Parts: sequence; C-alpha cells; structure tokens
Amino acid sequence: MRALRERGYNAREVVQEHSYVPAMWQIITQPDTLIYLDVSWEAARLRRPTDAGPARWEEQAHRLRHARQHAHLYLDTDDLTPQEVLERVLAFLDAGRAVGS
Repeated sequence: MRALRERGYNAREVVQEHSYVPAMWQIITQPDTLIYLDVSWEAARLRRPTDAGPARWEEQAHRLRHARQHAHLYLDTDDLTPQEVLERVLAFLDAGRAVGS
C-alpha cells in the first residue's frame, strides 16, 4: 500500500474476510479500480504463521468471492515476491492511465 501511495495512488486495503456481507468492499469504499491479491493457505503459512486452518481459509475465500468476481485485476501471489506483485500492479495501473489519457 505504501509503495502505491508513494507513487500518487489513493490505495486502500479493504479487509473484509470476516464479513458476511458480500458487497462490503463497495460499502466501505467505492473504488475506481479493485485489485484482488490472492494467496493460497499453503503459501500464506510460509509467509506468516496463522491459526487459520485450510477450512477457515477456504471459508474466507468464499466470503470474498464477490470482490474477486468484480476485481479489475486478479493476481495470484503464491509464487511472486512483494516486488513482483508491485511491478505487476503498477504495470496494470499504468496501462489504465495510458488508456484514460
């Protein structure tokens, strides 16, 4: 988020994995662009210890399906470094700026 803000983007993280309201991301904020960063339970465990087991992880993914379906960019981050994620997001956003110019 910080890297995007430093580049002039009004980036916000909408954490709603505990919400039962599918469109909560639209209620909290009305984004011009929605980017959905996904990670598998296995990859998430390697990055940061979690108490969530695979069943809970799947339930959270199910709750986030509305946001995932409406995302302008869906990015599976399992095999990407943070720098690679940033580069792909910036390439997507920069392409949109060029089209909208």
